[in-house]
Amino acid sequence: MSTLNDPAIQALLEQPNVAIVSTHNADGSILSAIAWVNTEGDELAVNSAVGRKWPTNLQRDPNVTVLVYPPDNPMEYVEVRGTATVDDGADEHIDALSKKYINQDKYPFRVPGEERIKFTIAPEHVRYQKQG
Repeated sequence: MSTLNDPAIQALLEQPNVAIVSTHNADGSILSAIAWVNTEGDELAVNSAVGRKWPTNLQRDPNVTVLVYPPDNPMEYVEVRGTATVDDGADEHIDALSKKYINQDKYPFRVPGEERIKFTIAPEHVRYQKQG
């Protein structure tokens, strides 16, 4: 099995490639959403606003799948299945992701009163695929 420390996977995750975060809705159906992602040690980290659907799903059911691929070759991707945990530092994390993805020191899209939430994802299965 691959790990997040594999060089090809690190290369995908270090670039500003968006992630597709898939969670379970309360009715058992799957919800997929776009998110920014980075690594923290041997885990992935994602960030959103409290009250949005996918973070609410993760708070209820921590099982998650994250798929990351470069926009110019969706046939190269890493799939990470694991368990998400709410983590501290959501405000600092969204600013770090803002720097990575849009080269801004502070996240510019914050809505007044918005509370951020950060999840770290402990990988249970990591799959890397590259074609083309």
